[in-house]
Amino acid sequence: MAKFLGLDSSTQSLSALIIDTDSGKIEVDKSVNFGARLPQFGSPSGFLPNPDASIKHADPLMWVEALDLLLQELKAAGVDLGKIRGISGAGQQHGSVYLNQSMDDVGDFSPSRSLAEQIKPLLSRKTAPIWMDSSTSAECAEIAAAVGGDERVAAISGSRATLRFTGPQIRRFYKTSPVEWEKTAEIHLVSSFIASLLTGKSVPIDLGDGAGMNLLDLSAGRWSQVLLDATAPGLAGKLKPAVPSTTVVGEIAGYFVKKYGFAPGTKVVAFTGDNPSSLIGMGASEPGTAVISLGTSDTVFTAMSSMRTDPRGHGSVFGNPAGGFMSLACFSNGSLAREEIAKRFNLSWNDFAAAIVEKTRPGNGGNLLLPYFVPEITPRLLKPRPRWVGDDAFVNGKDAAAAARAVVEAQAISMRMHSDWIGEKMHTILVTGGASRNHGILRVLADVFQATILPLSVSNSSALGGALRAAQAVEGRSWSDLYATFCPPERSMAVNPDANTVNVYDKLSKEFAKQLDQIMAAKD
Repeated sequence: MAKFLGLDSSTQSLSALIIDTDSGKIEVDKSVNFGARLPQFGSPSGFLPNPDASIKHADPLMWVEALDLLLQELKAAGVDLGKIRGISGAGQQHGSVYLNQSMDDVGDFSPSRSLAEQIKPLLSRKTAPIWMDSSTSAECAEIAAAVGGDERVAAISGSRATLRFTGPQIRRFYKTSPVEWEKTAEIHLVSSFIASLLTGKSVPIDLGDGAGMNLLDLSAGRWSQVLLDATAPGLAGKLKPAVPSTTVVGEIAGYFVKKYGFAPGTKVVAFTGDNPSSLIGMGASEPGTAVISLGTSDTVFTAMSSMRTDPRGHGSVFGNPAGGFMSLACFSNGSLAREEIAKRFNLSWNDFAAAIVEKTRPGNGGNLLLPYFVPEITPRLLKPRPRWVGDDAFVNGKDAAAAARAVVEAQAISMRMHSDWIGEKMHTILVTGGASRNHGILRVLADVFQATILPLSVSNSSALGGALRAAQAVEGRSWSDLYATFCPPERSMAVNPDANTVNVYDKLSKEFAKQLDQIMAAKD
């Protein structure tokens, strides 16, 4: 019996995935959607409506209720949770939960009452700001100024003071709600909050998720006193010391043993953020193998052999749950830009692939599109600014094939350009997400990066990462064995690079950089 449970508390759902390391099978993959299943929280997209579009908060009791509901449904479906040997998981990064006392002082939860009912009196802040919140511009500037500039914040924490990050959110809470701040005894991330529920005691934040707070001295693996002081008074006393992601933080609480049949003594391994957990769930914890997720936003992340930061301030550095560090860059104009072109030229996805592979050539005859149809995160553009550069037919929107290739080439070039600071040669890139089966897109990625592209079919990669981390910590299984069993890439669909395109894309990249500089210099 070697079963392990991975949980993922994401923006819109809570997912559970159970693996059996003896059989090599994923036995359970189940989710509870917050909007559909918990409508009483008024959060159809996972967060509370607010007239201020910059404010995105959620009710943490929704996450607690979802945990009870998900475990109830697993038990009702006949899943024997008593066979689980270890549990780990992840939470949406940057979200924070505020308690008026430590869970260590609460005592055992009663199985005769709902968990949410018992957690509610512990909340010093009724709502939790999440990663989508962008209300902290002033706080980011204040933290940076207090420390000596954004470059100094990045040198310590791995990222510049960032709107989405937890430290600026904590500072805003301290400034706007001083009474509630004084009542706050303990602050958790979503990840450590869920792990604390499972153990019935306060567990620490791990280094992987802690790096997304603008509070961690990433190189030293501990909270930075300089950043703590710049954020809020007394903050150090409200955080437990950060721990490595492989730490066993406790055993399953009696509440879950009595109510759902977990075995006493079941180990709980530190939870981490969804992105670090996905790095594990996709089998990419070693430097040299990167992951490109092609979704609504495109994301590039990869393990790093040493700590370094992005001098441009766009990329972020987190802890790698397998040890060391990982980088992450997010591009808002992902599928949004590809779908804009497909819609504009009435292209199916088969047409899109054919346009790239059969009707155009690498370099696109010099036709270049900077596909900023919505505000961009990397690089930071506050307003949409698409730019078409090339021959008349292309610029005037009369060449569908060139437009299809142009958007994909530009996105690949931007990914490569904004990943160069990592200093790692990406020899293999695992590609996942909705567009990862489009051969035209894979062809361009292979040539621009000069790397082998391997599509990866991993559902719930963050929850899978949790299950794999539990297995590694409890059983001592090697990462390579776990990856080969549970997240092997689809080598039959591998796309290898064409060395003849190196000069073509070096030239196109220089033109892209030139055009981008002009866009960045333009006044709003």
